[in-house]
Amino acid sequence: MNNPRLAGRYAKSLIDLATELNQVDVICADMKFIQRICKSNPDFVNVLCSPIIKPGTKEKIIGSITTGRVNLTTESFIRLLVRKSREINLHEIADAYVQQFNKLRDIHQLKITTAVAISEPLKNEILSKVKTSTSLQNIEIETAVKEELIGGFVLEMEGKLIDASILRDLKDIKKQFMDNEYIHKLR
Repeated sequence: MNNPRLAGRYAKSLIDLATELNQVDVICADMKFIQRICKSNPDFVNVLCSPIIKPGTKEKIIGSITTGRVNLTTESFIRLLVRKSREINLHEIADAYVQQFNKLRDIHQLKITTAVAISEPLKNEILSKVKTSTSLQNIEIETAVKEELIGGFVLEMEGKLIDASILRDLKDIKKQFMDNEYIHKLR
């Protein structure tokens, strides 16, 4: 269930509490840990969303994964979510927290999707080019691999998308052939 407004409110409350306790960075690391779990294990998200599994069981499952790996404040927050029947939104709240943390610290997210994994030197070169062209200094890079791109890259940053992939070029060519743009010019 997508509920960005609810996730934003809970994340704001958690970031306010973390600011009071001087644990903003620690809790951000915990939220990134939860993000990784949710991305790598869809069964975990299915357990959170399941109406069949009782809240007490969900709390034990979450506790077995997070105990000793996250801060006490984060554990208490997750228990609160379970008691309020909001564990369904845990992954969204984690995403919203990280977004608000990045905004607070002026950190910008850059996502590069390529057909094959890119090397560290190439990643650093892309990072330096983005820094010089945008004058942003705090940039975190996330990489992804999609073989269907065939070649090139797709770059996403702050709601902007640069698609320099072979797949996009092929789609453009296909569209041109389907529209028969060149037949009208021959007549």
